[in-house]
Amino acid sequence: MESQILPPPLKPGDLVRVIAPSGALREFGALERSVEIWRSRGYQVEIMPKLTDKWGYLAEKDELRRQQIITAWEDPHCRGILCTRGGFGSTRILENWSWNSLNSPVPKWLIGFSDITALLWSLYTAGISSVHAPVLTTLADETDWSIQRLFDFVEGGTVPPLSGCGWGGGIATGLLLPGNLTVATHLLGTPIIPKMENVILAWEDVGEVPYRIDRMLTQWRCSGLLAKVRGVALGSFSQCEPPKNLPSFSVEEVLRDRLSDLGIPIVSNLPFGHASPNAALPVGVLARLDADEGTLSII
Repeated sequence: MESQILPPPLKPGDLVRVIAPSGALREFGALERSVEIWRSRGYQVEIMPKLTDKWGYLAEKDELRRQQIITAWEDPHCRGILCTRGGFGSTRILENWSWNSLNSPVPKWLIGFSDITALLWSLYTAGISSVHAPVLTTLADETDWSIQRLFDFVEGGTVPPLSGCGWGGGIATGLLLPGNLTVATHLLGTPIIPKMENVILAWEDVGEVPYRIDRMLTQWRCSGLLAKVRGVALGSFSQCEPPKNLPSFSVEEVLRDRLSDLGIPIVSNLPFGHASPNAALPVGVLARLDADEGTLSII
């Protein structure tokens, strides 16, 4: 079991490019504040042209959003790629896509979460690590320690373990694969879905009522893939309350029902996801999930 290729550590003075690979940008003030965080730490931040354009609910047509990624990835001076927001759209640009066909002397850090899960997981299948972390429309609202954790990791430092609620079941070691449950579920049956052997899944979600979470986890169970993973780390499932005045389980009850019989270590209530703090999690690096102590550590 080997980790993915890690891009070279970032350092102040490096150029990072801002792209909009998913939904149409709406949070302009939040974007400006987050860009300023990167610039205040000494980074050159270049915002790609047409970043504020819209095509329905998407940030421009597929080919233009795809070209933003290609331009940033093939730029020899660029060291990191920052995604503006999630929403929907990144999966659309991955049709007939191959990272290995792009011309880049070294891989770059790709940073984002939510809908960016599709890009992070496709990079994982190409053998390259990335970072599941706040996008530029949420970074400025993060806690100081969450922001520092992101920079500590991409600049080559270490990050402390995250603490949550251990369900028991011992300790698992594997390659960490964080992402949004809804986006990941819609990758099932596509070439983007990674192999699940030796993997610790880390899931979060937002705005999904409990029966939808149930439906997605049941699909994962029926696919047979959950039987292959070494452990499951659960972040925040925010705004996932049951419908009012209708019979329902809570999202916590659904997670317990659908996952607790897998016979693998599980830790819930970890501080990552759409609810702040959204602690940065590297994709494709060795991690240790301790379901007795309730911790997730990067090895």
